[in-house]
Amino acid sequence: MERAAVTETTVVHLMRHGEVHNPTGVLYGRIPDFHLSELGRTMAERVAEHVKGRDIVHLVSSPLERAQETMEPIAKVFGLTPDIDERVIEAANLFEGKKFGVGDGALRNPSAWWLLRNPIKPSWGEPYQQLVRRMRDAIETARQKAAGHEALIVSHQLPIWIVRSAIEGRRLPHDPRKRQCSLASLTSFTFHGESIVSVGYAEPAKDLLPVKNTKKFVGGA
Repeated sequence: MERAAVTETTVVHLMRHGEVHNPTGVLYGRIPDFHLSELGRTMAERVAEHVKGRDIVHLVSSPLERAQETMEPIAKVFGLTPDIDERVIEAANLFEGKKFGVGDGALRNPSAWWLLRNPIKPSWGEPYQQLVRRMRDAIETARQKAAGHEALIVSHQLPIWIVRSAIEGRRLPHDPRKRQCSLASLTSFTFHGESIVSVGYAEPAKDLLPVKNTKKFVGGA
C-alpha cells in the first residue's frame, strides 16, 4: 500500500514596523527618511526576542527605512540577510506629507473632500484589490522560499490588514480604527502545502504601545 504524501507546514509572519519618529504628525506614507523612534527600536528588539526560538529561515522587508530598521534585530538573531521586496511597501496615499484631521489638517480645505468620494476603491489611494494582489504574491514567494519552515515579512498596517481581510473573507472597505494590527504586531498565516489553514495574531510589544490617535482614519503606517 502506498503511503499518503506528507503535506508540509509553512508559516509566514507579517510584522508591522515599530513606532516612527514623527514630531510633526504628518501622514508619512512612502515618504523617505522617516525612521524608528527609540521606542520603535525597543519594540523591534522585543519582537526579535519573541521569535528567536522560531524556525524562521527567510526574511523579507519593505524598502522603507522604518521597516528595514525594524528588521535589523530580527536579522541579527537569525543570522539572515533580508530580501527587500517592493510588493510589501506601504499603500500609496494622496494625503502623504499632510496632517490628516478635520480641524487641524488636510480636511480643512474643501478641495480635499473630493479625494474621499469613493471609500470602496478607495479614491484617496491605492486600490484595495491591488494591495491584496501584491501582498498575496509576496506571501506566496515567502512561502515557497521557506517551505516546511517559517518566514517573516516586515510591512505596514494597511497592507497587512487588507490582505488578512481578503483571506478571512471580510469586505475590504473598513473603519481603520478597528484594524487588528498594532505597532510591532505579528499576523501569522499557517499553510498546509499551498493552502492557508489558520491565521494567528500576536502583540509581543503590547505594553509598549503609545496612546492611540483616533483622528487618523485614512491610510496606514
